[in-house]
Amino acid sequence: MKKFILAVGLLSLVGTAFADGKSCEELKAEIAAKLDAKGVSGYSLEIVDKGSAAGAKVVGTCEKGTKEIVYKR
Repeated sequence: MKKFILAVGLLSLVGTAFADGKSCEELKAEIAAKLDAKGVSGYSLEIVDKGSAAGAKVVGTCEKGTKEIVYKR
């Protein structure tokens, strides 16, 4: 049981390190590439402060959770 708890703790730290590693522009480019690959057109992605995504769908977070990437059609 102790090994399981240790493994979960280490995985959560690793996940946080990977999330902090990308800049907002890099993440925005990756999301745009995925949308383009699916044939989506007529959309916009914007980087906004957390909590100011009025009327838009949040599709990613960056800068340690202080910014959000929002999708608008």
